[in-house]
Amino acid sequence: MWADIELAVMTGLRPLLPGVRVVDELPDRLETRIPLVSVRVVGGGDDQVTDTATVDVAAFAADRAAMWALAEQTRKAMHALAATHNPGQQVVIDDVTTTARPAEVPYGNPALRRAIASYAVATRERAAT
Repeated sequence: MWADIELAVMTGLRPLLPGVRVVDELPDRLETRIPLVSVRVVGGGDDQVTDTATVDVAAFAADRAAMWALAEQTRKAMHALAATHNPGQQVVIDDVTTTARPAEVPYGNPALRRAIASYAVATRERAAT
C-alpha cells in the first residue's frame, strides 16, 4: 500500500516551518490564517518500487516580500525532506526535486499573495524492522 504523500510532506514540513500553518485543505477566512503553506498531490507515477508524486506547494502571505520569503523557506524545507522517513506511515522520502520553481499565482483576494511551486517527491515503503 502506498503512503499518503500529502500527509508525509505536511508532517515533514511542520517542524521545518515554525510559525507557519501547513495544511492540505484551505481554511475559511484564509487571510486571517497566514502565513500558510498548502500541499496537494497533483499527479505522479511509479516503477513498482518507487512512487514519484508531483506535489504542488502553495505559500500564502500578506504581501509580495513575505510571499517570496515563505516560498523560498518552503523550497529549502522541501529539499530537506530528502533521505528522511515518516515512521507513522513507514514511508521513506528518497528524493525531492523542484520541477517548477515558485511563481506568483493571483488568488483573487487583495489581502493575500500566493506562490506555487511543484516538486517531484520520490518515496518507497520502509521495510518492516
